[in-house]
Amino acid sequence: MSIPPSPAPHALGATLGAALTVTAVVTGASWAAPDSWAATLVGAVFLASTWWLVRREDAAGLAAHGLAFGGLFDPTPLSPRRIGSALGRSAAWAAALLALITVPFWFGFRMWFGTERPADLGAMLPTLDQALGQLLVIALPEEVFFRGWLQPRLDRAFGARVRVLGAEVGLGLVVTSAIFAVGHLLTLPSPARLAVFFPALLFGWLRARTGSVGPSVLLHAGCNLLSAGLWDAYHLGR
Repeated sequence: MSIPPSPAPHALGATLGAALTVTAVVTGASWAAPDSWAATLVGAVFLASTWWLVRREDAAGLAAHGLAFGGLFDPTPLSPRRIGSALGRSAAWAAALLALITVPFWFGFRMWFGTERPADLGAMLPTLDQALGQLLVIALPEEVFFRGWLQPRLDRAFGARVRVLGAEVGLGLVVTSAIFAVGHLLTLPSPARLAVFFPALLFGWLRARTGSVGPSVLLHAGCNLLSAGLWDAYHLGR
């Protein structure tokens, strides 16, 4: 039995230090900004931090982080065919996984909130503003930072990984998901916020399986819209 490689202390420390610094800045921004601007400011911090951390990467480096988006953001010439292929692949993965989890999540949602009233299915449909907000303001910034920058860095630092359903994952996936969950708790203190650790594992697995954050961005947005839609369908805010 081979001995798994030990984490590289300097690389691991630097990566965790950067992650904790960004988390602290995001937490401060979420508390300081007006409620109507908090999500936008948090998303901007995640995007700016990711850009700063990968700004020296070439096309190969961005691809290694899963941030090429079909060549949309790397320095190579734009190829509509390549971009369209990446978008289609991302949408197919996200749609397939969302289809798998919707029914069990729906049942779990009803059990958790103990609602017996019929669902108002019309209220589940998001507006265009809601869909774009979840995609561009919430899912994209969080995924490019956590699954794009942080998870691959931790994977390299920890070294040892195992194959799970076609994806090479390791301790980096678990630690990234834990930091993701703690960040949610800090921005809105409630123990229930820690539950995002579990979908984060799925987002991280999907990023490792596909080599891109594109599918996890779309799945993340879809999960958020599903949760918000069920909340509205059962009128839990009333």
